[in-house]
Amino acid sequence: MSEFFRLVLLTGGLLAIMPVLLVVTLSVAIERLYLLQKILRQGRDIHSKLRRVAFGDIAGLQAVADQSTGTLQGHLITTAIASRGKNAEEMEMHLEEEILSATPQITRRLWILDTSVTIAPLLGLFGTIIGMIQAFDVLATNGGPTKVTGGIADALVSTGAGLLIAIIAVYFVNYFNSLTRQIMHQLDLIKLILINRMHGKGLAAPPVAEA
Repeated sequence: MSEFFRLVLLTGGLLAIMPVLLVVTLSVAIERLYLLQKILRQGRDIHSKLRRVAFGDIAGLQAVADQSTGTLQGHLITTAIASRGKNAEEMEMHLEEEILSATPQITRRLWILDTSVTIAPLLGLFGTIIGMIQAFDVLATNGGPTKVTGGIADALVSTGAGLLIAIIAVYFVNYFNSLTRQIMHQLDLIKLILINRMHGKGLAAPPVAEA
């Protein structure tokens, strides 16, 4: 612990920010991981149920909505049933409004991970620069080369910590961007299914082969 405090003083206190930044990054990542995977998993189940509903079967859609209470996709079904437009275009606008309204819930707090990717290496580099300045001050006051190189090596710990946090954050940023795209695609697909089930006429019957 005393070694850590020595490094904190060497880097002008910036190294002390790194554990806090790491905890915040991991906390946001765990919370988003749980929520986005939950939304995606619920969407797969609801999508599968909607595909089995016949065209024009409003009762079937209502049954799926009742089974999906509290979910983002279930709310979309409820909105579709409650706001049936006169035509498919009108209903699509209603559903698109709900999807856009739900987008902030899906992307919430992801900016923190983006910030960690950028700010962690910069803080680490700044701490290293402060440590190197102090190391060269040792040289200016008749310090030996060993003390100077040792001070520089200690200062580089700050850069290493910043890069480690950035590597962790950038992985989660890319993964969550992928999950977000999948969820938005899933919502668009459910929107089209709802429009087709309410305003579509179903698939044409296959032609009967002549005897």
